This record gives sequence, structure tokens and C-alpha cells, in this order.
Amino acid sequence: MSIWELDFYSRPILDDNGKKVWELLVCTPDRSLEYAQHCPAGQVNAAWLKAQLSELLSTASDPPQRIRYFRKGMASIISRACTDLGLPLVPSRRTFALSHWIQEREREVYPQHPNYQLPGLPPVAMDQAKPQSLPDALLGQQWAYVTLRAGDLEEWPTDFGEQFDLSPLGLDPDTIVPGIAIFSPRAMALAAWMSGLEPAFVAFDGGQRPGWVLETGTDERWLLSAVRDEGGLGEGKAFEEAKKRAQNVHFIAVQVNPNQEQLAGFWLLQETDL
Repeated sequence: MSIWELDFYSRPILDDNGKKVWELLVCTPDRSLEYAQHCPAGQVNAAWLKAQLSELLSTASDPPQRIRYFRKGMASIISRACTDLGLPLVPSRRTFALSHWIQEREREVYPQHPNYQLPGLPPVAMDQAKPQSLPDALLGQQWAYVTLRAGDLEEWPTDFGEQFDLSPLGLDPDTIVPGIAIFSPRAMALAAWMSGLEPAFVAFDGGQRPGWVLETGTDERWLLSAVRDEGGLGEGKAFEEAKKRAQNVHFIAVQVNPNQEQLAGFWLLQETDL
């Protein structure tokens, strides 16, 4: 399935009139397609975006079956442009290739512009919403903290799931990548539901109410499991430390039980600064 990852937002450069330059970025998960186009300050609207996407579609060898975007604040403009073109749109933080590309441009491209502006202070972090309880369809009978070598994160034969190219990260093959394995006799149905959520990353929250949180879509949060003992706290800390050493790469696996190697679902994840 062909997927495009899209961002339409202002960048840290100014035009000749001192106004912020907006930019459209579109790429595929393997970055075989990379499209960048500046937008005049007075044309930041759905009509301009639609025209650019229409031009891109006319030259694309493999039109997208899905377009992912992560900026919730741009949903209205992006949705109008894509709907007019009949392009299926998915709000998702599974825009890993796009995130890596934006970071590259922030390091290597924008600072070379004569009207580059140093980024200001980051916005004050808002309190995150309390994670929701998982739907019954996503409840497993058991789960476990597990690990794999980065070199073993090959394309697993599964009915559901998704991976992404790790080569730009330069991870050593022996790097330990942490993950969560969810076990259920309904593994296939659970994996199908999980696929529809667009899983982005898992985080251990060691705050006042410790627990494992699954982040999906653009801002959805789900409580995988609460933690009430020291052993669980230690496991959560170990997960976050291993995740940091692996450049925040981790995974979720879904299978019937710990003794069965066949996976119903496998998602490679990464917590990114979007």
C-alpha cells in the first residue's frame, strides 16, 4: 500500500517582506518520494494545497492509498484539499520518515537561508489528557516487557502491523530494542483493532498514577496497564532507559500466547518530537 506523509506549516525563515515562509513537505515512508514547496504567505489555504497535491499526483508513479498528517491544528485545510481530490486522509503520528526529514532540514537546510530565524523558546507544555481505558476489543489476557536486537527487526510475517526504515538512524545491529508483547486468544481480532488506531508509541508514565500508556492517532492516549508495585516501576524505568538508548525506537507485538512464535500483529514505533 502506497502511503504519503504530509506536513504543511510555517518554517523558521522569513520572506522579503518579513513574513514567515510556509512550506509543504510530502514524502513516502522509504523517502523514495520527497517533495518540498514554499507557499506564499498570502496563499496559505486549501486551494493552494489542493493545487500542489494535484500537480504531485499528476507525476506520481504510485498514487497514495492513504495520506498521513500529524498537525491537528492544520486538519481543516488539509482535509478540505485532500477531500476535493478524493485522497483518503489519516490523522496519525506514524509519520516517522517525515519527522526525520524535518529534523534534517532544521539542521541542514533552513539555517542556510539568508532570512533564517533562530527558533524561539519552545511553547509551554500543556498538561496531557488523562489516558482513556482501552476498549474491550483491545484488552489482552496478559502482556510482557520484551526485547529484540535491532538487527532482528526484520519484516515479520504478520497479518497486521507496520514497520519503517531504521537505516537513517544508524542503529548498531546489537542495540537492544524494547517492546511490549500482548497475549490473547483473540490475537487476530485484537491486532485488527490495533491497526485501526494508528499506534505511534508506548511510554511508561512514572508520575502520581504510574502506568503504561499507548499513544495513537494525533493525540489519543490509552492506559495499557496501571502499575502498583516496585517491580512494575523498575520494569517501566528499564523500558524507558532502553528506549532512549535505541533512539526511542520500540515495538508492540500481538500473539496468542508466549509459547507461540506466530505473530498476529507487529508494529515498530518511535517516540518523536513532532
